[in-house]
Amino acid sequence: MVTVPHIDGKIMFRRCLVTFKPFRIFVVGIGFFSLCFLMTSLGGQFSAKRLGDSPFTIRAEVLGGLESRGVLRKISDMLEVIMKRIDSLSKRDNVSDTRILDELSSAIDRFQPAGLIERIQAIAQNVSNMAMKVEQILQNSLAAGRVRDGRANRCEAPQDPKYPDCTSKLDWMRARWTSDPCYAFYGVDGSECSFLIYLSEVEWFCPPLPWRNHTAPTTPKPRGKRQAAFRTDIGALLEQVGTGKESLIFMKRRIRRLAGQWGQAANRLGEKLKRSWRERKKILVHVGFLTEESGDVFSPKVLKGGPLGEMVQWADILTALYTLGHSLKISISAKELQGFLGVPPGRGSCPLTGPLPFDLIYTDYHGLQQMKQHMGLSLKKHKCHIRVIDTFGTEPAYNHEEYAMLHGYRTNWGYWNLHCKQYMTMFPHTPDNSFMGFVSEELNRTQKEYIQRNKVNNMAVVYGKEASMWKQGKERFLQILHRSMEIHGTVYYETQRPPEVPAFVKNHGLLPQNELQQLLRRAKLFIGFGFPYEGPAPLEAIANGCIFLQPKFRPSHNSLNHEFFRGKPTSREASWFLVSSQHPYAEQYIGRPHVLTVDYNNSEEFESAIREVMTTKVEPHLPYEYTCEGMLERVHAYIQHQDFCIPGVSIGNDSKVWPGNSSSHFVRLPDSSGLAWAGRVADPSTWPPLSAMRLLLSEEGQSCIDQCQDHSLVCEPTFFHFINNKEAFTQLQIQCDALESEMNHIYPAFSVSRRDCCLQKEPLLFSCAGFHSKFQRLCPCRDFRKGQGSPATRGLDSSEPLRAGQPCNTGLLDSSEPLRAGQPCDTGLLDSSEPLRAGQPCDTELLDSSEPLRAGQPCDTGLLDSSEPLSAGGSVHMGSSLKL
Repeated sequence: MVTVPHIDGKIMFRRCLVTFKPFRIFVVGIGFFSLCFLMTSLGGQFSAKRLGDSPFTIRAEVLGGLESRGVLRKISDMLEVIMKRIDSLSKRDNVSDTRILDELSSAIDRFQPAGLIERIQAIAQNVSNMAMKVEQILQNSLAAGRVRDGRANRCEAPQDPKYPDCTSKLDWMRARWTSDPCYAFYGVDGSECSFLIYLSEVEWFCPPLPWRNHTAPTTPKPRGKRQAAFRTDIGALLEQVGTGKESLIFMKRRIRRLAGQWGQAANRLGEKLKRSWRERKKILVHVGFLTEESGDVFSPKVLKGGPLGEMVQWADILTALYTLGHSLKISISAKELQGFLGVPPGRGSCPLTGPLPFDLIYTDYHGLQQMKQHMGLSLKKHKCHIRVIDTFGTEPAYNHEEYAMLHGYRTNWGYWNLHCKQYMTMFPHTPDNSFMGFVSEELNRTQKEYIQRNKVNNMAVVYGKEASMWKQGKERFLQILHRSMEIHGTVYYETQRPPEVPAFVKNHGLLPQNELQQLLRRAKLFIGFGFPYEGPAPLEAIANGCIFLQPKFRPSHNSLNHEFFRGKPTSREASWFLVSSQHPYAEQYIGRPHVLTVDYNNSEEFESAIREVMTTKVEPHLPYEYTCEGMLERVHAYIQHQDFCIPGVSIGNDSKVWPGNSSSHFVRLPDSSGLAWAGRVADPSTWPPLSAMRLLLSEEGQSCIDQCQDHSLVCEPTFFHFINNKEAFTQLQIQCDALESEMNHIYPAFSVSRRDCCLQKEPLLFSCAGFHSKFQRLCPCRDFRKGQGSPATRGLDSSEPLRAGQPCNTGLLDSSEPLRAGQPCDTGLLDSSEPLRAGQPCDTELLDSSEPLRAGQPCDTGLLDSSEPLSAGGSVHMGSSLKL
């Protein structure tokens, strides 16, 4: 800094502000560059639309002169020279501030033409005038266009009571049509006519405009149906799954490892179906939780002990659909989803105008939200095609948006107003949903014998891959276990042994799937800590010959008392639906000797369980519904029979009220308080068939899940439509003092205190899980086959003959198929090797098992008149005649 006399300093300061004005010059320079950019941009836009008498005559007027262009060019040159001078001076040493200001002033004086500021102001004013004239010309052009087309008076909001929302939607379009590019894609340009055309032809809020050409659009030809053929080569599927994520790599390894078992299962199912014709469906699989848009928290944890259950299930779903021969598209990003669906560009505000390019879409809750964002209004139209893979299930009370809001069932995951059978679970939690499941590796006889010979009787493996699962007092019962058994762990770690794992535990680290299988085949015990809930690992351990030991929860966990289930769209309060242990399915459907459920806080009970494990020999066990064949059967039946797009099904059809004498539609079962379907009225669209129905009345405070289970049956929500009427109450001998109808997820039901019969007003709320302490519920039940509770595989195709040992009350024959003389009928009353003779009755629970069946004896199934003998060719209507 050069020191100068005080008075000189004042002179210099004044000169800097008044004479040289360097800061003002730089600001003006930046302003000119911005002005140049603005004028160039405007000019480019106008040039793209030049049409005869257009705004570009103004552009020529404002900027066309050589003089104006010369001014801009000189300003640009001036700024360039100034920047060079500043750069040159900054590289010199001992240059005073006065010298720098003199240099800048000299450079500016060289370029400043006379009247520069006035010219700048004139150009700015011309730009302002140009914008005003452009607006005027555009308005005049639109008005002229309307007059030319004869539409000046045609684009007013029509007043039609059939379209009450037209005016409000028109107001919305005026204010928000630029909020989404999809409106411009469909021709909306800001004019009233474009709004009305869009709202009447793309959407449906306004009536068709009479002056528009309303030639019926050509209906696209229905896609020709193609036959599905079983596939055993998975190469094409592996290519579709893709790479780039650890989650996808894990899924591909699983698909490759189980490929042989899927192929064998396909061959066996093909034999069952007798190579019957199956339609090949076009299916989109959008794995929403693996998309970057949803955060994809799973992929980074695959190699760090993170949860794998969802990826296991998705890999098996993909393989099942592919093996069944359907046409698949797989999406793992929102961009791929948008491309496959063919939605217009934008933010999803506009609907699809063409048909949905898929017959079915499998996704999850994350994917459902992404579909809503991209499909907009089309989601409501096409949601009947969607199947939601939902690990823990969604109950009707949480699914119905309005009801959930009014009664406190609103969560972040429910409220989609789907048919509850569209939700597909990992385990059969509630019959309100469809059970999708997954598969475990199935062992052949040789493998099972090898495992039993090589079991290490005192070897235990702990179910817990993350170190955090070993906290919170686990060491106490591990010490008890350690006194009797050698304990192995598979806890993830990077460099050092996790301190949460006790020193006496042999930790193998995170193992690849094949090495984990080998470890389980040697171990005698697989022990759970209480978390994670309901994963696939216990079933894999049991399938490899382990006994699964798990903690009993007291009280049972549910959405009201446990943080993990809070916020999920399910209450888990029905007794057969409770989370009474870490793995309720293993506890209830498998049980001893393969599964022991004990109180870990009771040391004596825990030690007793360890002794039982060491003295019990078990064979590897896998429920049929978790084999490849069982899953193929189930998925095949869902695709063939579940159709929520039939009018009245996807949103719930009205309850069936049958004309005439209601007694002809229900018959009372002998020695039972329940009713059966009479079989004289059938609904071909109903699946499972009505012949499978058993109508029971629950106790007060009991759900239909529990009431049906108490009678060794399962609740079937499909049948609610047929019992939601007064006739059903009458046939159950219930006297109704009043009959009411309203939205309530426990209806139809009977109020014991008020003697009121209550009907369901909203079909989406038909629920097997609901219960209330003051109501008895009407419960539609059906039978089921042990090891395959889903109705999907309750029987074989009707073309398959009834085999010896197969019960005739399980729906293996179609209700319209006659029972042939000599065909064996094992109902628990006849020996499975005894053929059914002409005239011999096929009684299915109605005769005492010790009573012999005589030729000519009536076949009283509750569906035929008891005095009617069954002749050769006579039909048997009893049981759930479910076809694959």
